[in-house]
Amino acid sequence: MSRLILFNKPFGVLSQFTDRGTTTKRPTLSAYIDVKGVYPAGRLDRDSEGLLLLTDDGKLQARIADPKYKLPKTYLVQVEGEPDEESLDLLRNGLELKDGRTRPAAVERIADPGLWLRDPPIRVRKSIPDCWLELTISEGRNRQVRRMTAAIGHPTLRLVRSRIGDWSLGDLQPGEWEVAP
Repeated sequence: MSRLILFNKPFGVLSQFTDRGTTTKRPTLSAYIDVKGVYPAGRLDRDSEGLLLLTDDGKLQARIADPKYKLPKTYLVQVEGEPDEESLDLLRNGLELKDGRTRPAAVERIADPGLWLRDPPIRVRKSIPDCWLELTISEGRNRQVRRMTAAIGHPTLRLVRSRIGDWSLGDLQPGEWEVAP
């Protein structure tokens, strides 16, 4: 029977078990997860936080990570400024990035989700407001959400993945994991 682990990846942690190719060692999954034979199903950038799935089942790993399955991934995104509906419609309709047009995204402005404090905290500018979005995409290009919000003129300040398909972060705190039921 395959195993599936839900992990709340902290900011600054690599989505891999080893850090090769750098002289300074960066935190990896091995500092948090001591289960043998599981591997990440997809990636979450070092400067992003939230839900990362790990499994020992290659077919499940492919179904989660491969864009051809269009598994929805939902993010809580703190952006600089306050995008208007016209800007959000650009995301909803798909927009042109350097590597091609994105699929349409579901996006809504939301109240501050009251997440854990991030270490280090995001930069705050007193003269520039920020707001939170809930954004769902069905593809997974490199740094896609950050590039999408930048393309509408609202750079991402903080990015937390809260859901992948039917699996959600729930009450897991940064660095915590659990086996999926």
